Amino acid sequence: MLQLDLMQTLAFAGVVLFVGHGLCRAIPVLHRYNLPAPIIGGLLVAAASLLANQLGVRLFEFDTTLQGPLMVGFFCTIGLGASVSMLRVGGRQVIWMFVIASLFALAQNLIGAAVASTFGLSPLVGVLAGSVTLTGGPATGLAFAPLFEESGILGAGSIAIAMAMAGIVTGGLVGGPVSTFLIERRRLAPAERPTLPAHGLTSGGPAAVADGAADESHGSLKSIVVILVAMWLGAWLSRAGAAMGLTLPATIGAMLAGAVVRNLDDATGWIRLAPRAIENVGAVALSLFLALALMTLDLSKLAGLAVPLLTILVVQVLVVASVCVWPVFQVMGRDYQSAVMCGGFIGFMLGTTANAMAVMRTLTERYGPAPRAFLVAPMVGAFFVDFSNALIITGLLNVWR
Repeated sequence: MLQLDLMQTLAFAGVVLFVGHGLCRAIPVLHRYNLPAPIIGGLLVAAASLLANQLGVRLFEFDTTLQGPLMVGFFCTIGLGASVSMLRVGGRQVIWMFVIASLFALAQNLIGAAVASTFGLSPLVGVLAGSVTLTGGPATGLAFAPLFEESGILGAGSIAIAMAMAGIVTGGLVGGPVSTFLIERRRLAPAERPTLPAHGLTSGGPAAVADGAADESHGSLKSIVVILVAMWLGAWLSRAGAAMGLTLPATIGAMLAGAVVRNLDDATGWIRLAPRAIENVGAVALSLFLALALMTLDLSKLAGLAVPLLTILVVQVLVVASVCVWPVFQVMGRDYQSAVMCGGFIGFMLGTTANAMAVMRTLTERYGPAPRAFLVAPMVGAFFVDFSNALIITGLLNVWR
């Protein structure tokens, strides 16, 4: 057995991450359905470990100390992206899409709980197979899995990754046909292509490039410090919640602290956060967290749950397709761009924002541009619904634990 310390484990996770990237480039179907590279690489290690365990051999022993901080850091960046002013700037359609997505995330959990109960399972299994993994995706699923384990759901991590992967594939398969049905049934067409301005951006030369690099470095450093401080404040919030008898995981505390910091900065301009740098730090933390979590996953715990999970997934797909036909399409404007937005809605409510973008890109390549859809869907799917979804999940855990 290969025993790896903290730094060796992190290095191994990095290698696994880039193996996943290589596989996604080499195998077209993985790229087509936007399957995350850390999941592909991590699952490869998990599958090898499962096979070795069945042969009576243990391959690895990992030090996963950094898994928790990486997970908390990622959720902190979600909070730092939850800007109320950005929500308003996005217009009424962003707000409406956010409200609908949040309500549907709650509905996913109620649907999942109802179906799970028909199989004699805990309603928390339905929540785990609901918005935790469908709206939330693999990151949210794996982040909340330990809390579901503590609430008596054995193999929560394996359930989470199975449903998240199934949701990603299904979201990629279903979003396009639903939007195509709306477009062709109603004979919708895009508006005129916008006229691009004749002037372009000019460069300030080498000095401007050097100044830009210095600003970027400073912004990255400042972003990391802000994330660390928000994680610190979030830990206090989580401890305060525990003292009051509430399940408030460190991820939620950090996310709430990040949201407070972001909106205070929007109002005062004291910190002048660098959103792109925060997004990059969050992406790194997420990728390494997923690789670490997947490497240690016990896939054998999925046995016996295939039929209930498949049933929950089928019901969820039927419901989200129906919701797109009504009310999403009507509320978003009943036009071509609304139809494209429906494909994006299915993409991020069943899978990830990458799914939403891929579905909408395919539609616009065939039918024409939809700039409003590319503003609304990613803004809601990548920032705001993750925030409300985490709060919904935490509330249900406190009710049903």
